[in-house]
Amino acid sequence: QKVKDSMRVLLPVLLNKSHDSYDKIRAILLYIFSTNGTTQENLDKLIQNVQIESDSDMIRNWKYLDVPVISSFVAQQHKYPRRDRSKEETFQLSRWTPVIKDVMEDAIENKLDSKDWPYCSQCPPTWNGSGAV
Repeated sequence: QKVKDSMRVLLPVLLNKSHDSYDKIRAILLYIFSTNGTTQENLDKLIQNVQIESDSDMIRNWKYLDVPVISSFVAQQHKYPRRDRSKEETFQLSRWTPVIKDVMEDAIENKLDSKDWPYCSQCPPTWNGSGAV
C-alpha cells in the first residue's frame, strides 16, 4: 500500500531518541528514494532537527551515485514521457515496458525532441518516406 504522506510517518521515527543516528540516516535516505529527491530546504531542516550535521555527508554523497538527493524542477522536466500501453496485448510475465522501447519507437517515427536527442532527431527520412534511417 502506497504511503500518502511519508513525512508524517517519517517524523516520529526521526524524533525518537532511542533510534541510532545511522537508523535515522537510513530513514531519511528511504524518504529521499521514495520521493525521487527533496528540496534543499527540506533536507537541511531534516538534518538539523535530527541533529546529524556531522554525518550529513552520508546523505549528500549519494548524488555522486546519480541518486537525485536534491530534486529540482529542471530534473523533473527532462523525464521522458511514457506512451499509454494499456490497450496492448501483453504476456502474463512481461507487463512492464522499458523506456527504451518508447525511445526507439519515437526514433523510428522521427518524433524525438531535438533538445534531448540532438544527433537523432534531425535525421532526414529515407527515400521511401519512412522515418527509420
